[in-house]
Amino acid sequence: MKEIVLIKLGEMVLKGLNRRTFEDVLLKNIKYRLRGLGRFEIKIAQSTIFIRPLSEDTDLDDVCERIGDVFGIVTFSRACCCEKELDDILQKAPDYCRDALEDAATFKVESKRSDKRFPYKSPEISAQVGGKLLEAYPHLKVDVKNPEVTVTVEVRDFGAYIRCATIRGQGGMPVGTSGLATILISGGIDSPVAAYMMAKRGLKLNAVHFESPPYTSERARIKVEKLLRQVSRYAGSIEMHTVELTKVQETMRDRCPEELFTILLRRVMMKIASRIAKETKSGALITGESLGQVASQTMYALGCTDAAAEKVVFRPLIGMDKQEIIDISRRIGCFDISIEPYEDCCTVFTPKHPRTKPILHFVEQAEREAQLDELIEEAIRTATVKTIDF
Repeated sequence: MKEIVLIKLGEMVLKGLNRRTFEDVLLKNIKYRLRGLGRFEIKIAQSTIFIRPLSEDTDLDDVCERIGDVFGIVTFSRACCCEKELDDILQKAPDYCRDALEDAATFKVESKRSDKRFPYKSPEISAQVGGKLLEAYPHLKVDVKNPEVTVTVEVRDFGAYIRCATIRGQGGMPVGTSGLATILISGGIDSPVAAYMMAKRGLKLNAVHFESPPYTSERARIKVEKLLRQVSRYAGSIEMHTVELTKVQETMRDRCPEELFTILLRRVMMKIASRIAKETKSGALITGESLGQVASQTMYALGCTDAAAEKVVFRPLIGMDKQEIIDISRRIGCFDISIEPYEDCCTVFTPKHPRTKPILHFVEQAEREAQLDELIEEAIRTATVKTIDF
């Protein structure tokens, strides 16, 4: 009994003349995600993608696991391939649905007849298949409103398919359809979630990570690489730029007012990330900031930070509380990595009483007096680059 995977598309079906562009990117992302699992025939028709394994030993469980991480897919399911004849559908349905129906109490059959040349209408198909399933599993009852199992029969132009379980996908838009953006990534909980959420809106990601040896260790950087590797399951390969800020931070410690240290550091990060974004043709910056969470994330501090950025700044977590962010972090597999106890450069030389309502004029004056420009240029020049992939 041959099986395939059926994929239902998301909001891209609402696109107009450029819909084909979105579909092509999604097909490319699916092929990339399935690399190493075997050979497949992948095609799209009538807002559905068909993935047909070309070898008998392909593990469809592995295929479905990877498909579940691809943005742009609303639902997907394994399906049994049938001849476009009612007798073949009736013959295969009981065996194929066995695992789903043996332990169920109620079910219903839904039919979708895309090929109107098929001699039986959808209600007739449902009635015939439902009757056959009741013969095979007499313990079942039909419940059209709230069934435990819904068996779906699809009759399309080039075949018929039976499926029992529908799995929710990630939704969103295919990665790469909205351009390229640069995430300021740390080893905490927030920034990997922000990266995930903007990739879900179709952004391809670069990453900038800041470190301050010897105040931060190599294990701290390795932790960030692990986080990006987990995010790459959804976002695809990510180019990670690692920037050393030790000299910048030590100079700020010696020359800047302590209460402005946090906001000045954030501005330095924005300047460096903006330069890297420009060099990599990235159109925006992404941060994991949430309004009011810490001193550098007040409305006033964010205004001072944005004044140093040369790109638009996306903050997908800005209105979320910590528990909402943690819930997403757990769901995407980042939380356990994020709470590993390694240092972050943002906690180096943390002031006792950071200014929560900084005034841009005085912040810029302190910045000029610190004379950080040459150190910033050196940090950008000596940055290292590494590609992270799942």
